[in-house]
Amino acid sequence: MWLHNIPGIELRTDNEIYKNEMQIFTTKIVDVCKEAKLFAPQGGPIILAQINTCNGFYCDQFKPNNPKSPKMWTENWSGWFKLWGGRDPYRTAEDLAFSVARFIQNGGVLNSYYMPKWGHLKQLHAAIKLGERILTNGTVTSKNFWGGVDNSLQNVQQTTYTNQGTGERFCFLSNANMEEANVDLGQDGKYSLPAWSVTILQDCNKEIHNTAKVNTQTSIMVKKLHEEDKPVQLSWTWAPEPMKGVLQGKGRFRAAELLEQKETTVDTTDYLWYMTSVNLNETTLKKWTNVTLRVGTRGHTLHAYVNKKEIGTQFSKQANGQQSVKGDDYSFLFEKPVTLTSGTNTISLLSATVGLANYGQYYDKKPVGIAEGPVQLVANGKPFMDLTSSQWSYKIGLSGEAKRYNDPNSPHASKFTASDNLPTGRAMTWYKTTFASPSGTEPVVVDLLGMGKGHAWVNGESLGRFWPTQIADAKGCPDTCDYRGSYNGDKCVTNCGNPSQRWYHIPRSYLNKDGQNTLILFEEVGGNPTNVSFQIVAVETICGNAYEGSTLELSCEGGRTISDIQFASYGDPEGTCGAFMKGSFYATRSAAVVEKACVGKQSCGILVSDETFGLKTRSDIANRLAVQAVCTGYIDNDLESLKKKNNN
Repeated sequence: MWLHNIPGIELRTDNEIYKNEMQIFTTKIVDVCKEAKLFAPQGGPIILAQINTCNGFYCDQFKPNNPKSPKMWTENWSGWFKLWGGRDPYRTAEDLAFSVARFIQNGGVLNSYYMPKWGHLKQLHAAIKLGERILTNGTVTSKNFWGGVDNSLQNVQQTTYTNQGTGERFCFLSNANMEEANVDLGQDGKYSLPAWSVTILQDCNKEIHNTAKVNTQTSIMVKKLHEEDKPVQLSWTWAPEPMKGVLQGKGRFRAAELLEQKETTVDTTDYLWYMTSVNLNETTLKKWTNVTLRVGTRGHTLHAYVNKKEIGTQFSKQANGQQSVKGDDYSFLFEKPVTLTSGTNTISLLSATVGLANYGQYYDKKPVGIAEGPVQLVANGKPFMDLTSSQWSYKIGLSGEAKRYNDPNSPHASKFTASDNLPTGRAMTWYKTTFASPSGTEPVVVDLLGMGKGHAWVNGESLGRFWPTQIADAKGCPDTCDYRGSYNGDKCVTNCGNPSQRWYHIPRSYLNKDGQNTLILFEEVGGNPTNVSFQIVAVETICGNAYEGSTLELSCEGGRTISDIQFASYGDPEGTCGAFMKGSFYATRSAAVVEKACVGKQSCGILVSDETFGLKTRSDIANRLAVQAVCTGYIDNDLESLKKKNNN
């Protein structure tokens, strides 16, 4: 907002004011890093600092506008913000690795992920690094294959990097088809390329990585009560949001126009009150019947009160995962019947945002709130009074915010009271409870299912907005996710028919050292806090896939150990984690070998080979080991420390 409010500025474009401010900001960041000696020449971890630009899912065909410029991918889209009411996006590790390998294959030198990645992608970069010297100093040649059964070699490409001085080679084989392709490289061997994958060949004759062959662990996270904790019924106190003044039309300043919300609040709060009054006589009331209040708003939420009574609440369609009327913003038309009286009628409108636009062209100029209106009184389908240019009174934020109801140390904390029958389903209400820190070291979450819409704080620290009543579309989630083919935001989505978000992470650094904590909720539309609970996020099920010649590694977190092997098969197993099945052939010793190597340990490693499992496998199939294990309990040291804690 501090940038947006500079006169004449236009963000993210060729604007001198914006560029000057960016230079100030960028210089400051660089200077701070230099002072802390964070750059690589100073012995720090930063090897490259660059201003981020958005690119997309695939950039292998991109070419710099200057042939001397390095080909860099500054943001590979692996994740992004969700919409309220939206499904969970998911991009597979296989596709992400495919996009990166293709980019490097076609001359790329840098890939920047939206967030750090491990496992499969770590192995990909380890393989690429083996060819670093040749990739950066060698000459490159490319060959496109043709023919094959049913044109299976179409879209198959070999790229060879060669060190002309030493003769060393490093190759990429890419298959952009939906089916497997078999490639014969003559004296360098024959290779089976899985669909939509890239194989990396050291010396052009030894496979060291394939992007579709995931050899790393998959962990299934569960939210649960810690084993050392007991279920607790939370005790709640509550306080109504003070609204006496605003329902009487009393604000802090006035204007004869409808103000844009973020310009007015300067993003200090989600809330802005718009208030005005209308004087009517008996003659007017008799003339105009069946009166409706019509409010045009740019979103995101509107609560309307007339003569101190709530007449309705409405949300933007796009704010809950649907397209808005205009398609590119959050505008909607609020229309509710009202009862007016002779004399002064007070109209109080509370506009609420759920975040601000952060993407697209001129995103900072997209208005929110009841900007421009109109606000009208309508009777018999026709406006009879336009209030758009009336005298409006304004109040920024909620009274509870000003009184710091969200802070357990606020002098207004005494406003919360206990009731034998806690009021639930009540809009504009504050709730407070205390809870003990969950045991262990695992991440902590609070389950807010049952609440309506609002904001949550732990020990005065914001957890963010909640809106679990916004349910994702029940359709569109596939039973299985096929990594093959170009990715888009609607592919492989999950969480259909469920709240977009119900669990909120509580960093353990937010929790008090004495173990006693305070949760405060502001409920905007009406909810039931008695269903709120605290849980840990634990890894209970771990799965591993590893192809012949590699090592399968499994590990539990949080001091837990591998207690059971639910599935183990070496051969051609089918399915995915949680739904593995034995294939057409398998080693009967699979489970016994894995149990001996892993049960009772926090981590283990198994060399995947015919010798390990006593099976002579078929050469026409990529042999692999699939394992599903359970993590429970604790290693002895952690268990003893927990016992001491409970005894104290």
